[in-house]
Amino acid sequence: MISLLLKNGTCAALFPPTLDRVDLRIVDGVIIERGRDLQPAEGDRVEDMAGKILMPGLVCAHTHLYSSLARGMPGPETPPQSFLGILEKIWWKLDRALDADTIYLSALAGALEAVRCGVTTVVDHHSSPNAINGSLLLVKKALAEVGLRGILCYEVSDRDGIRPRDKGLAENEEFLKRHLTDQMYRGLVGGHASFTLSDESLRSIGDIAERYDTGVHIHVAESDADPWVTETKYGRQILDRLGAFGILRRKSLFAHCIHLSPSEFARLRLSGPWLIHNPRSNMNNRVGHAPLREFGARAALGTDGFVPDMFEELRFAYFRNREGEDGQDCLQFLDNGQLLVSEVFGRRFGALLEDAPADLVVMDYQAPTPMTTENFSSHVIFGFRSASIESVMANGRWIFRNRRFVTVKEQEIASATSEAARRLWSAMHAIKV
Repeated sequence: MISLLLKNGTCAALFPPTLDRVDLRIVDGVIIERGRDLQPAEGDRVEDMAGKILMPGLVCAHTHLYSSLARGMPGPETPPQSFLGILEKIWWKLDRALDADTIYLSALAGALEAVRCGVTTVVDHHSSPNAINGSLLLVKKALAEVGLRGILCYEVSDRDGIRPRDKGLAENEEFLKRHLTDQMYRGLVGGHASFTLSDESLRSIGDIAERYDTGVHIHVAESDADPWVTETKYGRQILDRLGAFGILRRKSLFAHCIHLSPSEFARLRLSGPWLIHNPRSNMNNRVGHAPLREFGARAALGTDGFVPDMFEELRFAYFRNREGEDGQDCLQFLDNGQLLVSEVFGRRFGALLEDAPADLVVMDYQAPTPMTTENFSSHVIFGFRSASIESVMANGRWIFRNRRFVTVKEQEIASATSEAARRLWSAMHAIKV
């Protein structure tokens, strides 16, 4: 039994914002007691958190860990002029170049960055069409070595043919079966997007989701190509197709949701999938601005493969939203990631309360002005930085303490990932499109 008493910290909640000076007693990964002036029990290891802010660990609700080794890679000789061109000339070449080693090391590199940014749960959407079998276990292995929670899926698509599609379906189902009650890892069913999935493929994806009572993690209307190709090729709107095959369901995760009509958003709010906003990616790919006022209560923030700095993602969402006068509180999107994780795991995450999992971040944030419950949101949006993260705990275990990794040797990993990136870039360059 591991027993830890964190004394004198300021426990914070993002939405609605609260600040409370309390102690936390953590036993075997769970907060068992919260209160003022708790006294050490036999076996407690006591750590003083005076002057520090304790927050629930952050959630990156949509990312692609396989892109972690892409930073700095040479681009195509002729820059793509459309989003489909970006997919074809960059990302679909990258995922085809992945092998078992680079899948694992990409996930490991991404996991380290997530921890430095205070993320304790990663919701990943993986693709490696030439190395599908066992790929999700490789991603899980990397996350487990670092100590992160994960919600994983494989991105099923028709773009590489029937055989890879069927392997992707099997990969999703195998991972789901093995992790139905796992306390650290769970599965969803992954799909790329409506425009790269046939009716037969969507039917198979929906069947697996129904069989395991889970959701489908899929890109929806990220660019205008998705609704246009869907309607031209299949004679239906996106949501009609997803609804027909049981994918329009409460536990599903729909990433982006930019090119949808108000009536389609109303339908989403009724059917209840999670809508994941990825502002930095949207801006970088020039695919448009999601109408956040239409997203409803079940909305969260992801990074779509960017560095999982959720404070940075929050700021991009907030300022772009302010510019468009959308009137949406983006801080709730960040906080909602914990509600999403709670739904998937069937446990209450995101509140540093009794019986909650001990996933938390210690912030060494030295505010130059008074900080109260009333102005805490302003401090988060305008002041919080990942550089202020001192320590990270997942499942009651320190994985990053005093700005040093506890679970892995960072320099050894950096050396391995640097070499793997060179190999990956070379393999990617050899792929012709």
